[in-house]
Amino acid sequence: MIAGLGFMGQGSRFFTYPAESFMISHTRWVYYGAGIAVVGLLLIIFSRPSDEP
Repeated sequence: MIAGLGFMGQGSRFFTYPAESFMISHTRWVYYGAGIAVVGLLLIIFSRPSDEP
């Protein structure tokens, strides 16, 4: 989830490191980051331990 948020930050130019980025299409990286963040969030939600002993 954190990696996805990082991609979104770089794609939206909020987090600009390195100063000269290799990313040509920034909008695409925002979408990739959003997808990775959603998958990470789902993994966190569904990785809870079961209530069975």
